[in-house]
Amino acid sequence: MGSMQDAPDTPGLTARPNGFGAVIRGVDLSKDVSEPHAAAWVLALARHGVLVFPEQRMTVEDLERVTGVFGEFGVDPFVEPLAGHPHVIEVRREADEKSIVFGGAWHSDWSFQARPPAATLLHGQIIPPVGGNTAYVDTARAYEAMSSEWRERASRLRAIHSASAAYGTQGALARDSQPSSMKIITGEAAHGTQVHPVVRTHPITGRRSLFINPVYTRAIEGVSDEESKEILAQLFIHMLDEQFQYEHAWASGMLVVWDNRTTMHLARGGYEGHRRLLYRTTVAGEAPVLDTDQPSA
Repeated sequence: MGSMQDAPDTPGLTARPNGFGAVIRGVDLSKDVSEPHAAAWVLALARHGVLVFPEQRMTVEDLERVTGVFGEFGVDPFVEPLAGHPHVIEVRREADEKSIVFGGAWHSDWSFQARPPAATLLHGQIIPPVGGNTAYVDTARAYEAMSSEWRERASRLRAIHSASAAYGTQGALARDSQPSSMKIITGEAAHGTQVHPVVRTHPITGRRSLFINPVYTRAIEGVSDEESKEILAQLFIHMLDEQFQYEHAWASGMLVVWDNRTTMHLARGGYEGHRRLLYRTTVAGEAPVLDTDQPSA
């Protein structure tokens, strides 16, 4: 199992006391990233789940280049990209907007894909003076904190993921009648399903984590609807315990990178009357697998 200790070759890194989340200072992301720094950041992200780079004056092109440090671009369905930048999403909300807050429920980005994104990058352009935090859950620690019986049980399960509840023809975003400054795409394409193991193994650290989330995980495969709801409800209650959460407060120019394989997150509201603008990319991932050669704790 991977160590949660700071990587010795990651200059400027300060981890939170429990190891979930870390800040990296003293770097300028508007300049090319050296290979040693890139390798160190990939490892640090795998170990800490969330990386924060404060005070970064970055263009959209800089964000695209920094995304390449962590891997190839992911595929982002259901939101039209920024004009001229097919891999960048503009996360925008105007001061007078009343639509549903984008990402405002617990999820792991695009977990309904066959190869969900390994990571997401979000760069703050215009940050309101109040509200707008992003909350994260450490799904690896949540798995490790379960009883041995629950770890064994969860490791035998597979879950069905779909974007239908959010982006389907009757999904929350399709039913939202309020105008949105984001170009959301809803429809039949969101009704496809993908099955993943409930517990997955991280390809870098070897840690196991719970790979389910309330937005995109629709059911447990091979059990009754009643049992499926009961299992998911119990797992979600456990995962959302405060001991596994990290509440992140934004500042203008801040870049945050998170590992979708070991976290889920949600966007807080609470900034009515203020404009908010961030730019977002994702990093291509691999098909989730459970390495049965790894220990269960």
